[in-house]
Amino acid sequence: MDFCTVINCMDGRVQLPVIKYLQTYFKVPFVDSITEPGPIAILAKAETNLLTQNILTRLNVSIEKHESVGLAVTAHYDCAGNPVSKDAQIKQLQASISFLKKQYPQLNIIGLWLDSEFKVHHIF
Repeated sequence: MDFCTVINCMDGRVQLPVIKYLQTYFKVPFVDSITEPGPIAILAKAETNLLTQNILTRLNVSIEKHESVGLAVTAHYDCAGNPVSKDAQIKQLQASISFLKKQYPQLNIIGLWLDSEFKVHHIF
């Protein structure tokens, strides 16, 4: 099919820039969105808990039913759900990607940072 997936913050300011970027990057018309407030703070812990399992369950639907061709994980400036520095978020983003690559080694996984103007930067 023609899908990719994003694990994105629920912040409405980041949705459209990320979707547009991913449609071009993965060359797909559709982007499945899994949103949480500050999801990298959850995934970086690499713990088996209800929140992590909920994210993975939704990701499995995208991979299995929509045959997602890739996954992006995002972090952004001024995150209310994860109010830490950019440096801390970049470390969490890297840890989140490492955790997800262990779960889904076959999947192309990238990390994105959105700056104060909500411009997308491909970090990993």
